[in-house]
Parts: sequence; C-alpha cells; structure tokens
Amino acid sequence: MLQNMEYGQELNSTFKKNISMRDKLQKLFHALLNPVVKTFLALGLTANVVTTIGLFLNIFVAVIFIIGAEYGDRNNMSYIGWGGAMILFAGLFDMIDGQVARLGKMTTRFGALYDSVLDRYSELIMFLGICYYMVAHDYFITSLIAFIALIGSLMVSYTRARAEGLGIPCKEGLMQRPERIITIGVSAVICGITGYIRGGNQVWDFKILGYAGFESMIVFTIPLALIAVLANFTAIQRLRACYFYLKENNN
Repeated sequence: MLQNMEYGQELNSTFKKNISMRDKLQKLFHALLNPVVKTFLALGLTANVVTTIGLFLNIFVAVIFIIGAEYGDRNNMSYIGWGGAMILFAGLFDMIDGQVARLGKMTTRFGALYDSVLDRYSELIMFLGICYYMVAHDYFITSLIAFIALIGSLMVSYTRARAEGLGIPCKEGLMQRPERIITIGVSAVICGITGYIRGGNQVWDFKILGYAGFESMIVFTIPLALIAVLANFTAIQRLRACYFYLKENNN
C-alpha cells in the first residue's frame, strides 16, 4: 500500500514537471502566433470558423494521400511530403482556434465541445488518408503501425474527456495532439524530401546488422511507430494517474 502511494506521488510529480515544461512551450508558441490570431480576428473569423477550416484542410490532407494511392507510383514519396506540409498547415488552425476564442472573448461551452468533436474528426480523416495510401502501395507494416497510432490518439483524448467528465483533472502525457501533429507532419515532409533525393526505391544499407531492406518509407514509419507506442502509453499514464487521484481522494 505504501509503495503504491509513493509511486502515485512520484507519478504525479513527474506529470507536474511535464505539464510545466509543456505550458512554457505552449506560451511561447502562442506568443509567436499572436499576430496570426489578431489577423484572423481583424478579418472577423470566429473560433468555430477557424476550427471548421482546420477540418476541411484535414479532409484535403486525406485527399492528397488518396490521390497518391490511386495515381502515384510506389516509389514516388512526393505525395507524402505534400501531405505532411498540409498536415502542419491544418494543425496550425487546430491549435490556435482556442486562442482566437480567448483573445476574441468568444469562449463558450458549445465552442469547446465543437472544437473537441471536430479535432477528433480531423485526426480520424488524416489517419484514414495515411492508412489508405499505405495499403494501396503495399506498405502493410506501416499501415498497421498507423492504425495502432490512431487507436492511441483516440484513447488519449477519450481518457481525458471521460476523466474530466468525472471531475478528475487529466492533462498529463507525452504524446498529446500538438505533439502528434508536429511529429507526423515533419516526418512526412522529411520522407518526401528523402524520397526526392534518394528515390523511394533506394534501399538503406545497414551491413553491420546484416540486413539491407529499409526503403525511404522508413523515415515516415519510425515516427509513426513512436506515436503508436507513446500515444497508447500516454493513455495508460492518464488512466493510472486517475486511479491514484481517486485513491488519494477516497473515491
């Protein structure tokens, strides 16, 4: 019992440090984007409109991957690169709609719900495009990894929503939505550039390992695998944190 309590306190202490660092980075990010937010407000855009634009941009992300699946060559990584660039652009709208609501003094309970629901749709649609592309071009392992990453992404959000519905604070974790968007977007862009320089059919030789079978797609697969592991780990972290929170509060 004592060991569990000590572990719970240690877990909470680690989470607080993670949250503190994340909050600092978030404040810096918001400060950098303030000019963009003020421009949106000057144009008369509401937070819900910004959220909606983010959804349509993510639909366009899926369209890029689907077009690449249907008409692109397996060795052509350009569709992944352009898809990644669009993921980052769409993520910009996903991340600043709350800031638009706060600075524009238009924060509402429905707006928070609308943002959460459309964020889930955006992420699902993005992963749909990625999985479609991978399956169409016979990247079976990568498509499976992307699907597991999708499961983790949904569970991170669901665990927080369910916990907060029970009155439990739950913002901890290593792989939240901004981190997932940046990881996927940046790695996709790098994959596109790598494919352009080396070619998608070029094999990455690792003679020390005695294996030469890593195609350029590995540049995108590894970050997806990282998300698959850390997103699911984050969901479990949140579940454990909620358990100790309820235990400490005799619930």
